[in-house]
Amino acid sequence: MPHLVVLYTPNLDQPATAGGTDMKALCRELCDAMLAVRDEADRQVFPTGGTRVLAYPAAHCAVSDGGAAGEAAGLGGDYAFVYMNLRMAKGRSAVVHQRVGEALQGVVKARFATQLATRPIGITVQVDEGGEVFDGKTSSLHPLFNRN
Repeated sequence: MPHLVVLYTPNLDQPATAGGTDMKALCRELCDAMLAVRDEADRQVFPTGGTRVLAYPAAHCAVSDGGAAGEAAGLGGDYAFVYMNLRMAKGRSAVVHQRVGEALQGVVKARFATQLATRPIGITVQVDEGGEVFDGKTSSLHPLFNRN
């Protein structure tokens, strides 16, 4: 943990000039932003080996009214939507929650600035903290970053 899952309408899987974005680059930016978050004691909040960002286009979707309001407003009816859910283990402070949320929101605002200005798009960033009822981990990735 933490894991950030990005769900998005498939019309965003196209070049920026066509209203889309580079999702692979977005994932890297989001991961880097998470790794840069520091706590109140200036320690890295998330473990490098455990920080993951995964993005999935929706196989099927319906957004809002299907495009009628966008067409009427002269913005086009090809609506887009991005939902980002960061799930982290319990134990981090409210300050850390706020910092990570703001860091992710900053990436989103910069990455989607053109789309927000030129097309109907909704973007949600949600941060959840939860207690697991089962939390089994098997990894050969963590040891790469835990060497002293």
